[in-house]
Amino acid sequence: MSGKHPIPIMSSFESKVREALANPKNQGEIPDADAVGTVGSPECGDMLRMWLKFTEKDGRRVIDRASFQAFGCQTAIAVASMATELLRGKTAEEAGKMSAGELAGDLGALPPMKIHCGQLVEGALRNALENSPSDMTPQGNVANTLSADMARKPAGSIRIVPLD
Repeated sequence: MSGKHPIPIMSSFESKVREALANPKNQGEIPDADAVGTVGSPECGDMLRMWLKFTEKDGRRVIDRASFQAFGCQTAIAVASMATELLRGKTAEEAGKMSAGELAGDLGALPPMKIHCGQLVEGALRNALENSPSDMTPQGNVANTLSADMARKPAGSIRIVPLD
C-alpha cells in the first residue's frame, strides 16, 4: 500500500440527498398560505412545517406553491424539498393520497433507518391538508414560524427536568 486511504464510495441515495441539500427548493414560509401543517416534537428535535398555497386551474383547485421549514436530519430536508416540487399542480385529494415513498421522488427508496424522514414530510402534508384557514391565524394554535413553535412552552402538566 502506498499510504493512500481508499475513497469511500457514496451510494446513489447519499449523492441524491447531497444534491438536494446543495440546492434545497422552497424553504421558508408562505405568508398568505391557504394551509399550514406541522409535525414533530421540540422534545425529540425533529419538526417539519409545510405551507400550501392553492390556485384555480382548469376548474380545479390545485396546489400552486408548497414550502417548508425543518429542524431535523438532512434526509428530511431533502425529502421535503423534493416533495414541495412534486406537489405543484396536484389537488388536495391527489396530494393526500401520496405516500412517503412517493414524496421522496427522485431520491428513490429511503433506507430503513431513514423511513421516518419521509413519514415526517408525509405527516406535515396531511396535517396541512386537514387544517382550515382559521387554524392559521397568529392568534390560533399554529405559530408563524417553526422556530417560534419550538420556543413555545409545551402544553400540558408534564415537566422534564434533567438530572445532574
